[in-house]
Amino acid sequence: MPVPLYQAKADFFRMLGHPVRIRVLELLQDGPKPVRDLLAAIEVEASNLSQQLAVLRRSGIVTATRSGSTVVYELAGGDVAELLAAARRILSVLLTGRQELLDELRAAQPVR
Repeated sequence: MPVPLYQAKADFFRMLGHPVRIRVLELLQDGPKPVRDLLAAIEVEASNLSQQLAVLRRSGIVTATRSGSTVVYELAGGDVAELLAAARRILSVLLTGRQELLDELRAAQPVR
C-alpha cells in the first residue's frame, strides 16, 4: 500500500528535525564543502556529524563525492535553500516577541 502524501511530508520534516542536519544544510547553501570544513563550523564530534550526514545522504537531500581521502558534500537541489529561506521568514514572524532569537535569526541570513 502506498504511503499517503501527508505521511511522506511528515517523514520528510522529521528527517530535517535535528539541529546538526539543519546547520549542515545552511552551510551547504553557499556551495559544496568538505567534511573537515563542516566539522570546523559545526563543532560537534566527528561521529555525530558522520551520522547526521548519513541521514541526509540516505534521504537524497545531499550528495557526497570523494576525491582521494576528502569527501565533499553538496545540496542535491536548490529547493532546499528555498525551504530554509521560507523557514527563516516563518520564524521571523513567530519570534517577533523574542528579540534575542530574532536578532540571531536575522544575523544568520545569507546575503544574496
